[in-house]
Amino acid sequence: MHFWTPYAFVRIVSFFIVGIVLGIYQPDFIPQHIAMMALMVLVAVYLLLTWIMKGEGKSLLAGTIGLLAIGVSGYVNTLVHTDSQRPDHLLHVTESIDKYYAVVSGYAEKKEKSWKAEAKVQQVYYQGSWHECSGKVLLYFSRNDFEEPFRYGDKLLINGSPQDLQPPANPGEFNYKRFLTFRKIYHQHFIRANQVLLLPNNPVNNFVSISYRVRAWAERVLEKYISGEQERTVAAALLLGVKDGLENELVQAYASSGAMHVLAVSGLHVGIIYLIISVLVKPLDRGRYGKWLLALVGIGALWSYAFITGLSPSVLRAVTMFSVMALSKPLNYKTNIYNTLGVAAFILLLWEPYLIMSVGFQLSFLAVIGIVYMQPKLYWLWSPNHLLWDKVWQITCVSIAAQLATCSLGLLYFHQFPVYFLVSNLFVIPGAIISVVLGILLLLVSFFDPIAAVIGFILEFFLWVLNNLVFWVEQLPFSLINNIYITTFQTWLLMGMLVSALLLLHFRRFAFVLIILFCAIALGLMQWHHYYREVRPEKFVVYHVAGKTAMEWSSHGKSFFRADSTLLNDAERIRFHVRPNRLISGIRYSSTKLPFMRSFKGGYLFVWSGKIIVQLTSESFSLPEGLKVDYIVLSNNSIRNVRTLDQVTCKTIIIDSSNTFYAASKILNQAATLNLPVHSVLHQGAFVTKL
Repeated sequence: MHFWTPYAFVRIVSFFIVGIVLGIYQPDFIPQHIAMMALMVLVAVYLLLTWIMKGEGKSLLAGTIGLLAIGVSGYVNTLVHTDSQRPDHLLHVTESIDKYYAVVSGYAEKKEKSWKAEAKVQQVYYQGSWHECSGKVLLYFSRNDFEEPFRYGDKLLINGSPQDLQPPANPGEFNYKRFLTFRKIYHQHFIRANQVLLLPNNPVNNFVSISYRVRAWAERVLEKYISGEQERTVAAALLLGVKDGLENELVQAYASSGAMHVLAVSGLHVGIIYLIISVLVKPLDRGRYGKWLLALVGIGALWSYAFITGLSPSVLRAVTMFSVMALSKPLNYKTNIYNTLGVAAFILLLWEPYLIMSVGFQLSFLAVIGIVYMQPKLYWLWSPNHLLWDKVWQITCVSIAAQLATCSLGLLYFHQFPVYFLVSNLFVIPGAIISVVLGILLLLVSFFDPIAAVIGFILEFFLWVLNNLVFWVEQLPFSLINNIYITTFQTWLLMGMLVSALLLLHFRRFAFVLIILFCAIALGLMQWHHYYREVRPEKFVVYHVAGKTAMEWSSHGKSFFRADSTLLNDAERIRFHVRPNRLISGIRYSSTKLPFMRSFKGGYLFVWSGKIIVQLTSESFSLPEGLKVDYIVLSNNSIRNVRTLDQVTCKTIIIDSSNTFYAASKILNQAATLNLPVHSVLHQGAFVTKL
């Protein structure tokens, strides 16, 4: 108990997080009104105990009651911030919506074929009248119809009804519905020009509206003074968090070299700005109010930067963290950095409890905690005599500490490990510092064209060097260990091993050795079970890829893949729809040459692992009577009536995603009347079977 005494706010935020997680995953565990009553009772009991009782045992009881109250408050706060709990939410509209009013509430992102923007629904029209409504919807505007995106605050009258977000249709596929649910978005709408009418701009928040305009101005400055497209997009990502226009090859190079954190405005960038401000205003740290002046100037500069970036969540998270750290100095709090981080996390989660599910939030706090705890201990191992080697060793220690702290989450979310992260960070971190300084200078002097042109040229040169160094690291042999698949529970086991190892070094107790051993054995058993269940068996999969045929046969880490030629050349769609199942199945090698395939008029025949599979690709097919097969795959609307397959006996008829939704629905209805086993990939998701 004495070990926890100095970490008061760590305890508080830990219980608060437990309440939040319970509220997210079990929102019906306790009704909201009962939870609020329980909170008031616990608070009253806590105040009563602290007033009438004294002594260590009695204070322990009061502290326990107080922590329970904190946990319940986290649960209640989550329910209050859950928009879907509101009775007027769009989710609760059961009638068919004809049209609706919505206000653009986010910065439009440029996609390959569309603009994407969040909007808040205000009113919906159904059954001949308008009704007040709330909720967010994700809008997609075709770039063929809209040359420019809608701006924050634009009010739109949209014909049609928002569609519910769909769950993932392929095994292991990224759950975009779940991801957007944590951002309180439950609907989406794909809009063409004739479906929307622009009304006068009416922003939800004028302060945010001005912030977006400032961010747009900053983007125009970068575009004016940085001519190279790669350098300009990296500058926008590094300074403003704008990732539109980043090429896939460039993003992959930064990811492979372990430098991806540079392309997302986070604690690194905010820390650089805070360090610069601290150095510049250090002379102010004198006299009676010097510390307060230093803190206020630093906090003002940080929030000004957040304003320029459009008040993005990642920047707000980092700025809040550094603001709390800046305030702790003039307040003379005799506390430790862990309590300071706890205060920052508590403020952020009080404002938005669903941040706990954000990958950026998790990685940021883990990285900072890892650096704070491990970096000094690593740095102590060697004391370089030369200043240059000392700086190199400092960066190396920071990189190792951050990588160790975030490694398990990185494997879970990104399925890869950059081998040369130490090498890349030696130039990426100094490069980021120089680029941020030059970028801020460019924005400050942008009204003086000659000076801005010079700074823009220097910034572009530094970014050109940085990009080429990143590409060089990516091309080094074995630069990336990828296709790593672990579960959430295995992630917790890896974290448990790391924490236990650190505690073992600190306390020197044998119990931590046993915990490490237990976690390692459990991890090994789970990997063996996964191999036996998912990697070893022979599988046949028909994927859901809209408008395309995609089939795969796999066993023991190898697969044979058959797909339309356009899909084979579309690496991004394969990465999103097909690669997740390959990760689960442990597929290391895939071939598009199928030695077990034979063609016939109107289709193809596959014989794999003793199973016979027929694919029909056109209406001109001809099958012999009495044919017995295991599976028939229908592609390209090859049949109009399921009775044309009466002469064939099969276990399952599979309708793949190259068929139209109407044709697939028609076949499903026909099969239901004839009691035929049919699986429609368009309706039911991917077809997966172990042969």
